[in-house]
Amino acid sequence: MRIFVTGATGFIGSAITAELIDAGHQVLGLARTDEGAAALADAGAEAHRGSLQDLDSLRRGAAASDGVIHTAYMHDFSQMENAAQTDLRAIEALGTELAGSARPLVITTGTALVKPGAVATEEDVIDPGSGGHPRLGAERTALGFVERGVRVSIVRPGASVHGEGDHGFVPFLIGVARSQAVSGYIGDGSNRWPAVHRLDAAHLYRLAVETAPAGSVLHAIGDEGVATRDIAEVIGRHLSLPVVSVSAEEAGDHFGWMAAFWRLDAPASSALTQERMGWNPVHIGLIEDLEQGHYFQTVASAV
Repeated sequence: MRIFVTGATGFIGSAITAELIDAGHQVLGLARTDEGAAALADAGAEAHRGSLQDLDSLRRGAAASDGVIHTAYMHDFSQMENAAQTDLRAIEALGTELAGSARPLVITTGTALVKPGAVATEEDVIDPGSGGHPRLGAERTALGFVERGVRVSIVRPGASVHGEGDHGFVPFLIGVARSQAVSGYIGDGSNRWPAVHRLDAAHLYRLAVETAPAGSVLHAIGDEGVATRDIAEVIGRHLSLPVVSVSAEEAGDHFGWMAAFWRLDAPASSALTQERMGWNPVHIGLIEDLEQGHYFQTVASAV
């Protein structure tokens, strides 16, 4: 298959690109810059110049492919609504181009706000009246294309997609710990984060684009729920810093925008995905990955 991948040079997307090529597929990767195009060429993929805001470029990429994997997203937490609307417009453009073709469209959302405080499964959906993360509105938009002849599937990763090169939530927490001179968790730290290794996630995306039935919701989850206190303790040990509880009232000042995510209790299961897709996470979990030490060589800025 010739697969159009948005976000093909990103942390998850680059692993998906490698997974697809290793399995014998061709990859057409969305590239915003010359550097991105060069990285795709080095990986053995073909570059398709454009961006999420350039809907014509998305439509052309979909038209030139046998299927689409959509992982690109504007990760700007100061403009969450704008990012969500950009994502919705991108999904609409991709789905419209694929309509009537029975070709696959795999989109990305997440498990974090599907069922807070309980283990979320693939059969759980967010309450339409909830004030949850606006990205989850993408699921309803994408699934609407099933009846228009698109083989839509949704991949929901957990709060942490980890591995070498990660520049997401955990590196940010490491940066906060360094700047605050303590490694903190909120309250008693018993709230849980689900996690998956990027290579396990990439394998699930390939299975989805190859064979997932229309309307499938898949959970890319390796660790069902890692206590945030356990994460903070590993960070503190590697940085030789005290590990402390931060009150809910102080969390905003201590963690900044991360507080809203760091206080989540959002465990998730991938049991149905494993049963239905024959997918099994085989790479190390989040705590073992942190213990490798590479997370502490470079960190994201805590701002």
